[in-house]
Amino acid sequence: MPGITAAAVKALRERTGLPMMDCKKALAECDGDEENAVDWLRKQGLKTMEKRSGRDTSFGRMGLYKGLDKNVGAMVELKCESAPVTQNDEFIQLADDLAQQLAEGPGAETAEELLDQPSPSKDGMTLREQKDDLFNRIREVFNVGRLIKFDGSCGGYCHNAGTVSGVLLEVDGGSDDIAKDVCMHIAAMRPQALNVEELDPTVVARERDVLTEAARQEGKPENIIEKMVEGRMRNFYAESVLAEQPFVKDDKQTVGKFAESNGMKLVRFTHWELGKE
Repeated sequence: MPGITAAAVKALRERTGLPMMDCKKALAECDGDEENAVDWLRKQGLKTMEKRSGRDTSFGRMGLYKGLDKNVGAMVELKCESAPVTQNDEFIQLADDLAQQLAEGPGAETAEELLDQPSPSKDGMTLREQKDDLFNRIREVFNVGRLIKFDGSCGGYCHNAGTVSGVLLEVDGGSDDIAKDVCMHIAAMRPQALNVEELDPTVVARERDVLTEAARQEGKPENIIEKMVEGRMRNFYAESVLAEQPFVKDDKQTVGKFAESNGMKLVRFTHWELGKE
C-alpha cells in the first residue's frame, strides 16, 4: 500500500489502540488521512457491534459515585461478556464515569439518555462514544443496566471490587467509614427494607398468617397465639429489616442503633446483585 508509512500506522495505532493491520487498512481506505481513518475505524466498529449485539453480558461491575462531602450519589450497572474485561482499567473508568455523570449531570431515566451525555473523563466525547470506542478496541459488547441517583449524601460499597454487587446508601450525618460499614452489612445480609414500615404489607401479612397457623398446629390456646405471633414477628423483622438486623461487626446492637450511636440517620438504600433485577 504505497504512501502509507510505518510512522503513520504507528501514530494511528497509538491513538486508537487498534491492531496495526486494522490501522494500516484504515489509512489505505482514507488515502492516508488520519482523521478520516479514525472515523472509518469507528464505523467499522459499529458494524461489528451491531452483529454482536445479541451476545450474553452476564459479567460486569457497578460504577459508584459517593461521599458524605457530596450532596448527591449514584450507582450504575455496566455489563460485559467476560470476567477479564471487568478488571480492564478503561472499563472501570467507563463504569465510574457513568455514575459520576448521572450524579453531577441533569440526571437520566434510561441508559440511552445517560449515554448521550458528556463523559466526565474524555473531553469532547459523549459516554456513548467512550463506550463505542472501548468496544472497538476490546471487541466485547457492553450494556448499561440499572441506574439510580439519590439527591443526598451517600455512602457506598462494591463487593468483590464491584463485580458481584453494589450498595448505595443515603444518610444524614455520620462519616464515610460508618456509612461504608453499614453498606458492607447490607451486601452481606441483604435486608428487604430500611425499616418495618417500608416492608411490603402483603409479605408481612403472609408471614403473620403462616406464624398464626403454625401456632395453632402446635395446639396453643387462641388467647395466647397473638402474643406468640408478635414475638415471632420480631424475629422476622430482625431478618428482613436493615434497622432491626443485628450489626455484623457487633451483633449485640442493631444496625439502627449502630448508626444512631455514630450520629448517622439512615435515609434509604439500594442493593443490586449483578444481573439480578
